[in-house]
Amino acid sequence: MSSGIEALKFLIIEDNEGDYVLVSESIEEKFPFAKIDWAKSYKSAVETIPNGYDIILLDLSLGDMSGENLIKDIKKKASKTPIVVLTGYSNKEFAIKTIGLGMSDYLIKDELQPEILFKSITYSIERKKVFNELEESELRYKELFQFNPMPMWVMDQSTSKFLNVNDAAVMSYGFSLEEFLEMTIADIQIENIGLIDKTSKIEKGDFLSEDVAGTFLHKKKGGEIITVETSFNTINYNGEKVKLVLSIDVTHKHAHLKTIEKQNGRLKEISWVQSHVVRAPLARLMGLIHLLEIMIGKLTDDQKEILNHINNSAVELDDVIRDINNKAKKVENIDS
Repeated sequence: MSSGIEALKFLIIEDNEGDYVLVSESIEEKFPFAKIDWAKSYKSAVETIPNGYDIILLDLSLGDMSGENLIKDIKKKASKTPIVVLTGYSNKEFAIKTIGLGMSDYLIKDELQPEILFKSITYSIERKKVFNELEESELRYKELFQFNPMPMWVMDQSTSKFLNVNDAAVMSYGFSLEEFLEMTIADIQIENIGLIDKTSKIEKGDFLSEDVAGTFLHKKKGGEIITVETSFNTINYNGEKVKLVLSIDVTHKHAHLKTIEKQNGRLKEISWVQSHVVRAPLARLMGLIHLLEIMIGKLTDDQKEILNHINNSAVELDDVIRDINNKAKKVENIDS
């Protein structure tokens, strides 16, 4: 659309030259910098619409098309442009009906005044701008939702009922869309095995965040149990505040972590044996070395040298066991 409200680009679709002059003069009075194009028939309007307009003023009765068919076809060809219907008293009832068909407003030609026209045009443009933004936002949501490769669903906050699920959820869990819409989260969720989102603000009317975001065991249609991590955002869906939930299958990741935990357990068991069971005979050995040292005066030089080697080896072995014990404690601290 144009950057300034006065420099708007108008298309008047009207087969009566007198009515066209009346409308264009009213426009020029309030929009002195406006550009106005005139289409005298449906056929010429279709050829002109692709030029792009800020607003279209449409007569309901053209020589080559009229009524509801005309409304629907022009709306389809100018879906982003606000359309104001021009009508006479005889078509007033149908003009009101056109609002339900997507027209922005209607104006009765015999009552047309510049001030009324100005208000209708500015209102229609701003209203259509809001609707276009909402449509674009809805399109982005649908693309994010349906084309996301991860399972996602929209869930009612008070009943935890599924309101919608994407194709990835259908593929992953095995339930059809129709089956999902008859279910609640309790039908697939078995157990909460680890909360992720512990800081989510819990508002009145929301169910607890730990029921939505966390690590869970979920059950597929065929009975397979999987481990998933879920997160959520609160969004507006069909005018209601709901949860948009993302589910990531981490079954293999958790299985790998459990394998590592088992290996760490075995390593800690080995380190305990080495640091406690092995230490006992080593302590006895070092005690015997001490007794021999008391008798060192009675030993030959060769015997003293052998005793010294034994003592050094015992001290070295003791240092190795202490090192193993210290590393085992570090592993325990990390796990805890």
